[in-house]
Amino acid sequence: MGLCPLLLALITWQVLVTGPLLTPDRALSRALVRAVPDTVTEALADLGNMPVALPVLLVAIAYALYRGDRRGPLAAAVAMALVPALVIPLKEWTARPGPLEPWASGYFPSGHTATALTAYAGAALLVSPYARRHWPLPLAAVLTALTATGLILRGFHWPLDVLASLLLCAPLLVCVHRAVAYGRPPRGAGRPGQPPK
Repeated sequence: MGLCPLLLALITWQVLVTGPLLTPDRALSRALVRAVPDTVTEALADLGNMPVALPVLLVAIAYALYRGDRRGPLAAAVAMALVPALVIPLKEWTARPGPLEPWASGYFPSGHTATALTAYAGAALLVSPYARRHWPLPLAAVLTALTATGLILRGFHWPLDVLASLLLCAPLLVCVHRAVAYGRPPRGAGRPGQPPK
């Protein structure tokens, strides 16, 4: 958990001073941008839109509350609320131009990646204790990876923008995981209104 802020600080510093880490970042972006049709990559990038990702988290919050968890849903909601509070100031401070829009700024870190990771992984953490198999977290990882891939291939973000968002949100999700672990009702407690099994 402590490594993520350190790596994020390193990448942010490189963006601010136009350091050598940006050279491979730009080269990778040039090699990947528009390698796949825009219709495909835009659809993938849209998985990180708030109207797409947030309802997934809200359904998971409602389900976890129904199952008797109180801490997990609260932690997931706080984590989601912190995403814009953390991302927007960083965007304004770094003012990084985009791969296809050098005249614009505010691309670092990627808000879509942060939204996707926090919403999908947060939802997965909330429903995992009640799933019969371990599918929620792999599904969340796939959805986040598809979002990040779409953003990079379409040229909406540099690869480091995406990596920075993953590093920024990982500690939030560790907190959600801990809240879910401590806030879950004991095994055999049953659903609300039902006697223990």
